[in-house]
Amino acid sequence: MPKKHKQRAQLGPVRDALRIPPASHVSLAVRAADATPVGPQDKAAGVAAAALLGERLGVLQERLYASSTAGDPRRVLLVLQGMDTSGKGGTVKHVIGQFNPSGCRIRAFKAPTEEERAHSFLWRVAKALPAAGEIGIFDRSHYEDVLIGRVRELAPPEEIERRYDQINNFEKSLTDSGITLVKVFLHISYEQQKRRLLERLDNPEKYWKFNPGDIDERALWPAYQQAYEIALRRCSTDAAPWYLVPSDRKWYRNWAISNLLLEHLEALDPQYPTAAFDVAQCRHRLLEVG
Repeated sequence: MPKKHKQRAQLGPVRDALRIPPASHVSLAVRAADATPVGPQDKAAGVAAAALLGERLGVLQERLYASSTAGDPRRVLLVLQGMDTSGKGGTVKHVIGQFNPSGCRIRAFKAPTEEERAHSFLWRVAKALPAAGEIGIFDRSHYEDVLIGRVRELAPPEEIERRYDQINNFEKSLTDSGITLVKVFLHISYEQQKRRLLERLDNPEKYWKFNPGDIDERALWPAYQQAYEIALRRCSTDAAPWYLVPSDRKWYRNWAISNLLLEHLEALDPQYPTAAFDVAQCRHRLLEVG
């Protein structure tokens, strides 16, 4: 049977340092986006430490998938949220790149299609969940419906308010079904976002990453910061906490998220299943066949 999650006192140092406690007040303005609250304090050490995690992450991913072949329903879902240029795509490239891609399910959520708008806002999310043994990655998620939905007034205020409880209930149902949720808010500063957007405009090889609409969204920065603060406070629960990762330093972002995944996988402690056949007999038959 799958092991139960370890209690808070047994969480790893990265989870403890970056976790947003349930119902706690969140002020993004007082949280430094270039901070290094735990772990390496400089780029060289951070890059080296992150590189060492790849083999261990790979082994745990394989064990998670292997255990699913014996009926273990558990899987991991990494949810990435953050302002434009905060590093959602970079995380997929540098962190998820350490896993076997055949065991990952990556979904980037854009503006909903006409079919998706005809259903509950959680409908398209439920369809994209990882299968047993997989590691799923959401580049944006159902939280867009209380972020851009709130800032751009895409739904009535009372509907936005209902969505927080709907999200909490949905996420509780996911954890009850064997999904470990790792929800990461990539915290980037206003100044750093400007630098990264300018880098895209100054480099023809990065034009494809730029959208003129990014400027319109940047103009709404205060409203988005408030929307994130509300979502982080209302939807960080014991079952599915939020983790705030300072993301001005790309190397620290990569190190922190790699370690968050590692600590969650180690807590799951998936095991290779025992053989469902007679090993000695199969070995004997194989040697006889030659």
